[in-house]
Amino acid sequence: MEGDPKGGHGLVSESGLVSAHTIDSDSWRQVGLLLVTGYSCGYILSFSNLMLVPLGWTWGIISLIMVAVFTAYSSWLLAGFHFVNGQRFIRYRDLMGSLFGQEMFYLTWVSQVLILLITNMGFILLGGKALKEINGEFGDTPLRLQYYIMITGAAYFVFSILVPTISSMGKWLYLSTVLTFTYIVVLLVVVIKDGLKSNRVNDYETKGNNASKIFNGFCAISAIIACNSAGIIPEIQSTLRMPAVKNMRKALHLQFSVGLAFYYGVSIAGYWAYGSSVSEYLPADLSGPKWAKILINSVVFTQSIISQHAFIAPVHEALDTKFLKLDKGIHSRENIKRLFFLRALLFAVNTVVAAALPFMGDFVNLLGSFLLIPLTFLFPSMIFIKVKGEAAKIEKIWHWAIIIVFSVLTVATTIAAVRLIVNNVAKYYLFADT
Repeated sequence: MEGDPKGGHGLVSESGLVSAHTIDSDSWRQVGLLLVTGYSCGYILSFSNLMLVPLGWTWGIISLIMVAVFTAYSSWLLAGFHFVNGQRFIRYRDLMGSLFGQEMFYLTWVSQVLILLITNMGFILLGGKALKEINGEFGDTPLRLQYYIMITGAAYFVFSILVPTISSMGKWLYLSTVLTFTYIVVLLVVVIKDGLKSNRVNDYETKGNNASKIFNGFCAISAIIACNSAGIIPEIQSTLRMPAVKNMRKALHLQFSVGLAFYYGVSIAGYWAYGSSVSEYLPADLSGPKWAKILINSVVFTQSIISQHAFIAPVHEALDTKFLKLDKGIHSRENIKRLFFLRALLFAVNTVVAAALPFMGDFVNLLGSFLLIPLTFLFPSMIFIKVKGEAAKIEKIWHWAIIIVFSVLTVATTIAAVRLIVNNVAKYYLFADT
């Protein structure tokens, strides 16, 4: 198999794999950096509020640990099924369709598309809020959030043209790493300073009656799942050099060690410093100095341009493979107009929806429950049972237990997420300046 490391040419392999994006070109370190910085993006600025406020210290820490362990295990397991009976699968939907039929192909693909689109809208909203916070530091009357959302959507669009594939992100990932650790270190210093100097006794008590606490707790678990997984392991793995399974597992080790320490660390520090009153956007709680808040928000905006690309890349790949000429370079004269139109259409729709519905926190919970739990936990165990069959009878009991437990969790968290949206529906209105 051959491939342009910059994602310049479509690929047709001997085994029949076809993609407009590059296959077999990236090192495990590059993919590891992608996972570490991608999951340590500006989304983590909401995690203290989304994950720990509804659960409190005890259940919060237990849930963080348990979800991380099971997510790491399921991701490690799924990475091992990149090859099944000698056939390679570079897309999750193809793997599920081959093993379980056409219905599972479409169910997997629709779930992934919805997750990735909602995630991208969340990134656009995140970038818009960061820009608004910066503007707010220089005046008391910042523009409406929607203007900043449009700026963010335009920036993401330009980046997607210049850097069309995951493999072409190489040097940008090093920049993303520097930006990620810069804003996280500055943020932690200010948060810890606020926590140590605070004269008030923080309230860590979970709010509401018993029923509300239970439902809110399930919503928090959904958010924890969303912060650890995106349901695109095979798509990311397809970019790796051989041996793809071994290299993907090395990259996952990096995510669930270095990466986890940072995005969990910020979440725990924010909750410790500000308690149950911690904001949905952590920089809004910082006491200062002014330069630190400006720096954090500036870096969050810039870093989000890079991180969002990794999570929307499978959608780009599907569109590019369908509509571009695969025998030509992705930036060739024959393809550039199509590339421009496809990216413009995608980001125009996502930007309009993000501007119209700037309430992504509630929808992250729904994303993590109804769609992401099956992709992350159920499907890998289903694949194991299907592929290993009678050769692993004892292991089958373990995987059936995972399927049953997480099926129940899917139902419970989905009900909780829908309930939260219904309860908050009175606060929603189109193009709100939140």
